[in-house]
Amino acid sequence: MRLTRLHAVFAAFLALLQPVLPAAAAARAESARGHAAHPALWRLQKGPSTIYLFGTIHALPPHFDWETPAIQAALTSADRLVLEAVIDQDPTKSAAALFRMGMAPGPVPPLADRVDPQYRDRLAAMEKKSAVPAATLDKMKTWAAGLVLFGTTIQTLGVSSADGVEEHLKAQFRASGKPIEGLETLDQQLGFFDTMSEAQQREFLQGVTDQNADDVADFGKMLGAWAHGNEKGIAASFDKDMKKSDALRTVLIARRNAHWADALVARLAMPGTQFVAVGAGHLVGSDSVQAMLAKLGYKAVRVE
Repeated sequence: MRLTRLHAVFAAFLALLQPVLPAAAAARAESARGHAAHPALWRLQKGPSTIYLFGTIHALPPHFDWETPAIQAALTSADRLVLEAVIDQDPTKSAAALFRMGMAPGPVPPLADRVDPQYRDRLAAMEKKSAVPAATLDKMKTWAAGLVLFGTTIQTLGVSSADGVEEHLKAQFRASGKPIEGLETLDQQLGFFDTMSEAQQREFLQGVTDQNADDVADFGKMLGAWAHGNEKGIAASFDKDMKKSDALRTVLIARRNAHWADALVARLAMPGTQFVAVGAGHLVGSDSVQAMLAKLGYKAVRVE
């Protein structure tokens, strides 16, 4: 599993990280601006209730213009914003939650013994760059150590959540005094990792260490597909390596999408308009949120 796909899956945690977009990725993103961006937008309706579904990219180049007139109209009409999770603005609280849930309750093997030999040199290099001491990482659950080191890989790639869609949306809704809610809590998000088997956690950790020279190019392709509303392109980028691990996909994607579909159906009982923004990878493919809604008898119609 490559870093770009890991970014797509786990980028909700970028709110805890804060790196910068590299010149290479920015240049590729800049080329995508040659055509007006028009990310995909869906609408779900029942009686007096309307829910807009918008797939996001959690990190964007500065000043990347993605708000089309249709998206702006949907945002203006919305009474509230709903995100994957509302992460506390104080990063120390989020870090505390990670360490509270992520420390192993008893003795565990050193982290190096939890990856195959070919990954150990890269793991050691990442540990040196991490703000968390290696001795502490060795005492953490495998998934939690992977998330900590994921912050290091994101910094190496150089993407930032500061210019991402979620930060823009939160600022806009805070300025207008409209509520911001989450489909999950931070503890629930971390809990999905905590339910993974040790074998799945080790697969995740190895994926974090498995960097490649074309990760920036892959990120550029994913960004271009999103900017142009290309569902097949997003799915192809998202699935390129994720499909190699059905177990991880089930735990971290399909199961969450099913929970979100149930939550959206419940939210249809609320009159008014809600703008729901989740990672774009959750809104494409055979186990997308829309596919889960269809199983419940509800159709989300693409309007942009």
